Amino acid sequence: MLQSLIIVGIAVSTAVGPRWPRGDRIPLEIVGGVIAAGGIGLFVYARVTLGHSFTPLPRPRERGSFTHGGPYRFARHPVYTGVVLAAVGWSLARAPIGFVPTALLAVVFDLKSRREEVWLVERYPAYTGYRKRTRRFVPRLY
Repeated sequence: MLQSLIIVGIAVSTAVGPRWPRGDRIPLEIVGGVIAAGGIGLFVYARVTLGHSFTPLPRPRERGSFTHGGPYRFARHPVYTGVVLAAVGWSLARAPIGFVPTALLAVVFDLKSRREEVWLVERYPAYTGYRKRTRRFVPRLY
């Protein structure tokens, strides 16, 4: 799974890469920590909301169900949004080089969500209307 390798790349790059300048570290660690915690919280909330329908693969589970409650009221892919927010926060708190694999992770999730949505429309006809009124990752933006 490509996203798992990229997440490892984020962790490694921020551990061995150049750090933020000394004077900027404390504020960046605080802000980054808050963003990362929010991302982890969103991921957990979205994951729990999906229940048995959760899968790390883009194809919906055979016995899954269409979920549009909880964080899915506001965005179609809050799991992906949560993971990217956690990665952004981590990179902000640790080292600037982490933004390179974080950007790659965002691209992978964008592509993955596009493929996933084709299958969701096929499996759940109601997904088409939901898709028209709900943003993909960030409410009111994208």
